[in-house]
Amino acid sequence: MMNSSKVHVLVLPYPAQGHINPMLQFCKRLVAKGVKTTFVNSVFISKSIPADPKSAINFETISDGHDEGGYAAAESPGAYLEKLATFGSKTLADLIRKLEDEGEPVQAVIYDSFLPWALDVAKQFGLVTAAFFTQTCAVNSIYYHVYHGLLPVPLSHSPISLPGLPLLQPKETPSFVYLPDSYPAFLHMLVNQFSNVDQADWVILNNFHKLEEDAVNWMAKLWRVITVGPTVPSIYLDKRLEDDIGYGINLFKPDSSLCLNWLNSQPKDSVVYVSFGSWTEIDVEQVEEIASALKESGFKFLWVVRAFEKEKLPSKFAEETSEKGLVVTWSPQLEVLAHESVACFVTHCGFNSVLEALSLGVPVVAAPQWTDQPTNAKFLADIWGVGVKADADERGIVRRETLVSCIRDIMEGEKGKQIKENAIEWKALAKEAIDDGGSSDKNIDEFVAGLAGQKAKN
Repeated sequence: MMNSSKVHVLVLPYPAQGHINPMLQFCKRLVAKGVKTTFVNSVFISKSIPADPKSAINFETISDGHDEGGYAAAESPGAYLEKLATFGSKTLADLIRKLEDEGEPVQAVIYDSFLPWALDVAKQFGLVTAAFFTQTCAVNSIYYHVYHGLLPVPLSHSPISLPGLPLLQPKETPSFVYLPDSYPAFLHMLVNQFSNVDQADWVILNNFHKLEEDAVNWMAKLWRVITVGPTVPSIYLDKRLEDDIGYGINLFKPDSSLCLNWLNSQPKDSVVYVSFGSWTEIDVEQVEEIASALKESGFKFLWVVRAFEKEKLPSKFAEETSEKGLVVTWSPQLEVLAHESVACFVTHCGFNSVLEALSLGVPVVAAPQWTDQPTNAKFLADIWGVGVKADADERGIVRRETLVSCIRDIMEGEKGKQIKENAIEWKALAKEAIDDGGSSDKNIDEFVAGLAGQKAKN
């Protein structure tokens, strides 16, 4: 453990599950290296998912302007983001003052790159700042080039060539770039990550160096960059953090016993696991196509259909497929992916799910829906070689026959064997990065030493 116990960092995620998890995992690594860490959720998130009282991480709150209802209570995405910036800035400053008054002064703020206003607040107090990017370097690079006017939006029909990235078709860029009128508030937020990042002391990347080596090296020419992932609980990787067996904060309650008991009764490498994450809402027609594909493929399956979407399932689907499959409203995804019976992961390609699949060596069928997912799917299938891409039709629906073909590619034949070998190789590289002396482990040491050195100067 490094001698840095007097360093106190405040960590501020964007208030959504997919952003909370990786930043909370990074906090656990900091605590293990002797850093005092305070994790700051919105009031609404804190009410929804109480912190573990046994955690070595301290928890505080700020307001997003919707303390009773969170994002769902906002009039629009734009209205929510505006209030989050206004109320968040004020209450973050109040929190920093409060901690100072309580004799627990903060030396550094690690903020989600979606919240550039947090840097402005931190600089008012003379604090060290670190922008934490929860998406891939490829996606970050695309938004960076849009921000600087180097990638005009809307895109042309020509392939896109950017430093450190493979050639990308327009449809392989994030949906907010390819379809800029779809969610203009989100596009503005994502591009605006780069409005003041040059002022940040550090840029922290939620991946590991070998995963996107060329893109990381390109970013390192612009900022003081470190990779610190995979941000997956230690038990699934290096096993050096004894109590790190899960993320610790869940917006949804998983059907853990039901899932694991069912998986325990299935043969090795026999199950197709289907989940589209905590955020993406699936069209009724898409649900029907997935249901048809799972019936037609003939493989055992575990399918996560969230409670509010169960009505989209075809009538009597669960009963008619009860001998082959299990439908649940939420799953303990890490435990599921780590289970020996699971052979294939049909995923929306959210980056947390991508990192989990890579870290656990599970081949994927990539069925991206929106935001960064099309770019992630490109890398999963064509660059990292750990899956196949299920292309949507002109209406944005992945059809039954496409899904069946992709699932069979993974589960049967020579292509599936090569994909499985690639997945196992990436699993080893992910573990190597975060293990003792690995690239991410060394980077975290460098970051902690930098904070300790800054503290000593002051």
